[in-house]
Amino acid sequence: MNKGAKTGVAVIAAAVLLGGGYGAYALVSGGDSGGDEAKKPRTVVAEPPSTELAASGAKAFLDAWATGDLAAAAKLTDDPEKAQAALQAFQDGVKPSAVHLTVGGPATAPAAAPSTSASAPASASAPAAAGTAPTGVLESFKASVEFAETGTPWNYDGVLGVVKMSDGTAAVHWVPNVIHPKLDAGETITVKPLYAAPAAVTDRKGKALGSYPSLVGLLNQLKSAAPQGGDPADAGSGVVISAAGAAAGGAASPSPSSSAPSSGGKAADVKLFTVKEPRPVPNLKLTIDADLQQAAEQEVAAQGGKPASLVAIEPSSGNILAYAFSPSTGQNRAFSGATAPGSTMKVLTAAALMEAGVTPGSPMPCPETTMVTGKSISNDEPGAHPDYTLTDAFTHSCNTSFIEKGKDVLKPDSLPSIAKDVFGLGLVWKTGLSNFDTDIPVEGNMAGAASEFIGQGKVRANPLGMASVAATVQSGVFRQPILIPGMDQKKAARTLSPEVLGNLQSLMVQTVRSGTASEVKPALPAGSGAKTGTAEVDTSPDANSWFTAYSGNLAVAAEVQGGGHGSAAAGPAVSKVLRVGNKG
Repeated sequence: MNKGAKTGVAVIAAAVLLGGGYGAYALVSGGDSGGDEAKKPRTVVAEPPSTELAASGAKAFLDAWATGDLAAAAKLTDDPEKAQAALQAFQDGVKPSAVHLTVGGPATAPAAAPSTSASAPASASAPAAAGTAPTGVLESFKASVEFAETGTPWNYDGVLGVVKMSDGTAAVHWVPNVIHPKLDAGETITVKPLYAAPAAVTDRKGKALGSYPSLVGLLNQLKSAAPQGGDPADAGSGVVISAAGAAAGGAASPSPSSSAPSSGGKAADVKLFTVKEPRPVPNLKLTIDADLQQAAEQEVAAQGGKPASLVAIEPSSGNILAYAFSPSTGQNRAFSGATAPGSTMKVLTAAALMEAGVTPGSPMPCPETTMVTGKSISNDEPGAHPDYTLTDAFTHSCNTSFIEKGKDVLKPDSLPSIAKDVFGLGLVWKTGLSNFDTDIPVEGNMAGAASEFIGQGKVRANPLGMASVAATVQSGVFRQPILIPGMDQKKAARTLSPEVLGNLQSLMVQTVRSGTASEVKPALPAGSGAKTGTAEVDTSPDANSWFTAYSGNLAVAAEVQGGGHGSAAAGPAVSKVLRVGNKG
């Protein structure tokens, strides 16, 4: 409780919230018998009030506010209508059991106080005389607000400006921060429920995650965000500043939230005081595995300064076991990247071809070049291979084979359809962290669609999406990736037939045994399935390296910007993470 002379100690009750009891300040000068001159409206004058007059004006206003006579307090300002509405909103939103307000004397920090200079409105009804600029005196005060739920008062310091009126009296210049120095126009102060944020965020085995650079943003987000709509028995309460439209209902975080800025530039909810502490929340366990996270961080950091990212997923659950990106202070490329995935997209194209009747042994000649929308497309391996089958074209990643066969047996919407219906790409994922959903547009003709068959054209993806592709092939079922156990997961419309799924798995395993993935060093674990990707980007002289693979109950995808062939940069990174294994 503040010491010194208290200007108000009465408990505010409903009977005095709207009633009188305090001598109302006259809106016009003079008595009842006066004429027109006697009814002249009060206006703010350019001359500032004397020190004594300013102090008495501030005290009168604070006295009326403290006793709950809000109408009288409003009449002691230069804008009674706005003042009464704001004071009533504060009373209704905060619902204090008592308000104590003590005059502190002239303010010593004008920059923190409301303006009383030329920007101040001259009066509630008329401006000051032309050519004059009203000035005022800043008065400080101490506020102590009590609540029935706690014996600890909410104490804060305030500043108000006092101007001189045309009838020789003083008035408080009204601005929102008269009520509280942090209150801006378009905001209100209310008491809201508070829910505690988790004490700590750990991996799935309870290990701390604070040492991993790629997880900093996620951990900060989770630690500052309280669970919404929780058990009311767990809720506390606190005084918060809310933007207009956010004051009613809802719950607030114990610390400032990361919501969109309000008109005053602050976050939507800013906590000023805790009335009642919320019940503590247990530690939050993520799906992350610390051992795999450590390996992922090491691999993206080892790419010679090239931007890189990697994601590891558990196929049986969709749980994200690790994600990392470099530079760790830049964009989360693992989740938000949106670049062409190159030949890793041939996993989906091969599935579409086999659903259209192509078998692993079906002829798929590999010409040296082919044309797509006026551009010549070639292969990494030189020369033509007229005797190639689907298995050969897939394991050796022949672009021309996939383009020519795709134009023969697929439709413009074949790839986008199977991507969404079987692999869940194009559905809106809610992983627990902001992410870009893989985009495979439906082209209007086969010429445009042909580039998509090899992961070029308008296809955009990231390691999160391509790791999920490998996970779907491994398990046979799309399980949407998530970071927080128990989150809702989107479901795909259907699965591949057992025959097509088995053939697709065989193609990926054969790619590791004798295809482009066999070049990866260190070698992938025995039984792994994989697909390399080399994505050409017009704005870069070097191709981007992509790789997606699975081994046991673990699927991993990586990309390295400018890393070259898929087996050269992304492949070794994926192999090393797969070798750590899923030991959960």
